[in-house]
Amino acid sequence: MENVYGKVEHIGNDNYTYKISSEAKYIKNINSEIMNSLNKIIKTVSIAIVPVGILLFSNQIGLEGNTLKQAVINTVAALIGMIPEGLVLLTSTVLALSVIRLSKRKVLVQELYCIETLARVDTLCLDKTGTITEGKMQVENIIPINISNEDMENILCAIGNYSEDSNATINAIREKFTKDIKKVVIKEIPFSSDKKWSGICFENGESYVLGAPEYVLKQEISQYKEQFERYSENYRVLVLARINELLNKDNLPNNIEFLGIVLISDKIRTNTKETLEYFKEQGVEIKLISGDNPITVSKIAKHAGIENYEKYIDCSKISSEKELEKSVSEYTIFGRVSPIQKKQIIVALKKKGHTVAMTGDGVNDVIALKEADCSIAIAGGSDAARNVAQLVLLDSNFKSMPQIVAEGRRTINNIERSSSLFLSKTIYATILAIIFVFAKMPYPFMPIQFSLISLVCIGIPSFVLALEPNKDKVKGKFLPNVIEKSIPTALTTIINIILMIFISIKHDIPVETYSSICVILTVLTGFVLLFKISRPMNILRTILLISMVVLFSSCFILLKDWFSTNMLMEYIPLVIGMSLLTIADFMIFHEIINKLLKKKVNIKNVV
Repeated sequence: MENVYGKVEHIGNDNYTYKISSEAKYIKNINSEIMNSLNKIIKTVSIAIVPVGILLFSNQIGLEGNTLKQAVINTVAALIGMIPEGLVLLTSTVLALSVIRLSKRKVLVQELYCIETLARVDTLCLDKTGTITEGKMQVENIIPINISNEDMENILCAIGNYSEDSNATINAIREKFTKDIKKVVIKEIPFSSDKKWSGICFENGESYVLGAPEYVLKQEISQYKEQFERYSENYRVLVLARINELLNKDNLPNNIEFLGIVLISDKIRTNTKETLEYFKEQGVEIKLISGDNPITVSKIAKHAGIENYEKYIDCSKISSEKELEKSVSEYTIFGRVSPIQKKQIIVALKKKGHTVAMTGDGVNDVIALKEADCSIAIAGGSDAARNVAQLVLLDSNFKSMPQIVAEGRRTINNIERSSSLFLSKTIYATILAIIFVFAKMPYPFMPIQFSLISLVCIGIPSFVLALEPNKDKVKGKFLPNVIEKSIPTALTTIINIILMIFISIKHDIPVETYSSICVILTVLTGFVLLFKISRPMNILRTILLISMVVLFSSCFILLKDWFSTNMLMEYIPLVIGMSLLTIADFMIFHEIINKLLKKKVNIKNVV
C-alpha cells in the first residue's frame, strides 16, 4: 500500500480559478429588445388603465338610461381591450419551442432570451483553442539549439511524464514522447495564462521551463526573432530552457539556457470555414482572441477563412485599457491576451455600440463570456465556462452556430409580426377608452364581443404565424417595427367608431345594432392587417385567413345571443359602405406611415 502526501499552496480566495470565476459571479441584466419592449408596453398600459377606467366608469354611469350594471360592463370591456392579453404567453411559448428545436441540434439553451440576442449580434469574438481549432494539439517537430536531439527528447519525455498539467500542450508532448524516464520531482510550477510558461525541478538539480518564447527568453529573444517568426507562420512555437537554480513561481531568473524549439500545430475544426463564411454573408464581424502568439493565430485565421487576418496585435505590449479600446476597431486578431484583456475587449466593443457574442471553453474565458451580450461555450471545455454561458454546444461543434442564428431570426420576426396584432388592439382600445370618457354614448363593445374579436383577429392567427418558418434578416428595432404595423389598424378602427357615433346619433340607430356594426368593422380591419402581415400568401396563411372569416361569420350569426350581436339586414348598405371605407382608410394610413418612415430614414442618411 502506497501513501501519497500533498501540499496545497492556494485555496479559497487565493486559488487562480476562483479569482477568475469570482469576477463572473454577478447577476447580469438580460439584453433582450423583445423583453424590454414588452415590459414598456405592459408598464404603460398598467399606469394608464387605472385613471382611464375610473374616468370612463364615471362617464358611463352618468349616461341617460345607463344602469350601474351596464356601466360596469362597458368599463370592463374597455379595460379588457387595453390589455394585450396573451402577448407574454405567446412570446414565452415561441421561445420555449425554439429551445426544444435547438436541443435537437445538440444546443443547450441556458437563458431563454439569448436566442434573440444572437440573431441581433453584429460582432462575434472567437476564442481560438476549442472553437476555431479542435483544442487537440500535436507536436510536429522539435528543433534542438544548444542540445542534442536525443537529450531534448528525453527532457520532454520527463516533463510529459511528471508534469501535473493536463492542458492540450502537455498532452501533445505526452502523446509524442513516450519513453519511460525515471526522475524525482521536487518542485513544479503549473502553466498559467498570465505568465505563459510552466516549470519543473528534478532532484538532480535540473530545472526546466516550457513556454512562449517572449516570456521565457525575454530580452534574448531578439537573437532568434527571424527564426521564431518563420516558424510562427505555420506552428505554435514553444521554447525549452534550462535553469541552474530552483524555480521561483513568480519570475524567471535571467541566467536561462535556451535548449530548443517545440513546434505544435492546432487542427482546425471541420465546417469552420463554412460557418465563418455564413457570418461574413450576414454582415457579422469576426474578432479572434487568443493567448497564443499573434502571428500563429493570424496564420490559423487565414486557414480558417477569417477576413483581415493580417491585422493582428500583441496584447502583451498594450499597457492601458484606453489603448486596448482603440485597438478593437483597428485589428481582427488579438494575441497574447490575458483573461482581463478579453473582458476589456468585449467592453470596448459594446461601448462602440456593437452587440457582441463570445465563444470560449476555458476558465480564462469566463469573465469575457459573462460580459458578452450572448455567450457560447463548448461542451468539451471547463465547467466554469459552461456554467456562465447562455448557450452550450453539446457536440462541441461550431457548425451549429448558423442554426442558432436562424432560430433567433425565426423567433424575432414571428413574434414581431404576431405582436402587431396584439398591439393594434391595445392602441385603439386605449384611445377609444379616452374618447368615451368625453363622448355621451355607450361604449361600443361588450366584454364577450372583445373576446370574439381577439379570438379571430389575434389569438389563433398570432400563434399560427408565430410558429411558421422564417429566415428573413432582422431589420430595425422591435417596438418601432410593431408600432409601424399596428398604427394603420388602430387609426382605421378609431375613425370607424367615431363615424358610427355620429351616424347612430343622426339616424337613431339602436345601441345593439350600433355595437354589432362596430364589431364587424373592427374585425374587418383586423383581417386586413392579418392579410397585410401574411404576405406573400401561402397555403397555410390562406387557410388561416379563410378559416377566421368562416369562424367569425358563424359566431356572429349562429351564436348571436351569446355574443350579443344583431342581424343587420336593413343596415346592409351601411355595413358595405363602411367596409369599403375601412379598406380605403387602412391603405391610406399605411401609405402615410411608410412615407413618413422613408423620409425619416433619408434624413438620418443625410445627417
